Amino acid sequence: MCDDHDLETFRKEGISRRKFSVLVAGTGLGFAVAGCATAEDGAKAGLTESMITVDTADGTMDAFFVHPARGASPAVIIWPDIAGLRDAFKIMARRLAGEGYAVLVANPYYRNVPAPQFADFDEFRAEGGFQKVGPWRAAANAEAIMRDTTSLIGYLDAQDAVDETRGVGAQGYCMGGPFTIWSAAGVPGRMRAAASFHGGGLVGDAETAPINLFDDINANLLIAIAENDDAKAPDDKTKLRAAADAEGVDAEIEVYAADHGWTVYDSPAYNEDEGERAWARLLALYKTSL
Repeated sequence: MCDDHDLETFRKEGISRRKFSVLVAGTGLGFAVAGCATAEDGAKAGLTESMITVDTADGTMDAFFVHPARGASPAVIIWPDIAGLRDAFKIMARRLAGEGYAVLVANPYYRNVPAPQFADFDEFRAEGGFQKVGPWRAAANAEAIMRDTTSLIGYLDAQDAVDETRGVGAQGYCMGGPFTIWSAAGVPGRMRAAASFHGGGLVGDAETAPINLFDDINANLLIAIAENDDAKAPDDKTKLRAAADAEGVDAEIEVYAADHGWTVYDSPAYNEDEGERAWARLLALYKTSL
């Protein structure tokens, strides 16, 4: 799971802040074009996007919603990493929408503060992000995320851009990894796919630990584990495999040759080769499940 030691170890890797600024501007990096890096690029690619609000049981969530400009598409919820909803996740959402999905990026901290909480991961680190987000994270527990997912799917199913006859997917990063399982357990009648990328806290003894909720879900899983996370908890992948098999859950569980945060564009550990491989597996999951 993401911690200060990991970030210091990986600081010299990944995309620099300057290069990420180029990515946001929509030029320079190869995946910027494929990912519809800006709103203007998204519009040219036939996408519609906006910041929206969703009424939940706990208040009003702000979120980013992007989808193909025409037709109805299966919906996907994205749960960001510890640094919250920001440009990096808007870029990822536009890229997924370009593949034919209606994508909502949730603000996991809406109970405390609107997005963006941080412009990028560098700002998160510079402004003492770990200390700031502590109470925000505490409010986003399993029960809260299940309630949120119910509200988000209610919003999505009411949109013309969403095909409510198709299943819903969820993907999460770092702390958002377990959120995907909580989403699937909270709304098993609609959730058909859940993908965790370098997710923390998937294995535990608590009743709400994701590994203990596999019997409550009706979704196919993709669990992509960072190699340094695996080194810290080498038995987790085996326990997850056993739990999935015991409950008859279709789960792809793999340790990637990259470090925690490798799939997120502004992460100091971003790894393009392994990130693209994980992206391909995500698309395969959604193609077969939604």
